Amino acid sequence: MSFLTLTITLIFVIIPLILSKTLNLGLEKDTVIATIRSIIQLLAVGYLLQFVFDSDNILYILLMIVLMIGAATQNARKKGTSIPGITWKLIVTFCFVEILTQVILLSLNITPPTAQYIIPISGMVIGNSMVLGILFLNRFTAEMASRKDETELILTLGGTPKQAVHKPLITSIKASTIPTIEKQKTIGLVQLPGMMSGQIIAGADPVQAVMFQLLILFLLLTTAVITSIMLGYFSYPTLFNERMQLLEERFDHLD
Repeated sequence: MSFLTLTITLIFVIIPLILSKTLNLGLEKDTVIATIRSIIQLLAVGYLLQFVFDSDNILYILLMIVLMIGAATQNARKKGTSIPGITWKLIVTFCFVEILTQVILLSLNITPPTAQYIIPISGMVIGNSMVLGILFLNRFTAEMASRKDETELILTLGGTPKQAVHKPLITSIKASTIPTIEKQKTIGLVQLPGMMSGQIIAGADPVQAVMFQLLILFLLLTTAVITSIMLGYFSYPTLFNERMQLLEERFDHLD
């Protein structure tokens, strides 16, 4: 695709702008900002990846992964301000998921140890982990805010913090992983995944593209479950003081 062709595709941006203006939806500013940012960010990443792929230096690969984890943490932490130390909890979770998946892939020779494979897969793993982290934190803080009285009652009757948060914790973990599981159920029937479609458009064998897509789906399933569980069990102990009392003020702004 040439830059001229890319320019022509802006018609898909102009259409929603016209509709937004006609129907007074007020989406024009956000649409323009999102479009400009996506162009700048993706082109910058494209040239950066070209440099990293050409050099194939492990240091540059690690720097790219650190950049991804940093950006994911910065984005996800905004949804967990009620939880003390949420930043390091997210960093540890993202790092663990990234290390686990790459160790399995590389040690079993599932993918080659090259930047061309490591960086895109890391991006998908960390990106999915970020989205799942945001979903979990949103649901968990909302559950804790709505169940404060129930939590206090369990603690008053002699229950431990773990027992007091069991329902909201399990509910939040399940709710945050449902989109990933449901999407996997309908993959190939409702939609063709973007990565698989891209490979096919680029001329890859459709069966090989499907097999690689299945690898990514299985990775993302692991990512979803581990991310939610780790964040959950990292987070809940910090919501209580040393006397095993719920820090209610953490959720006052959510009521």
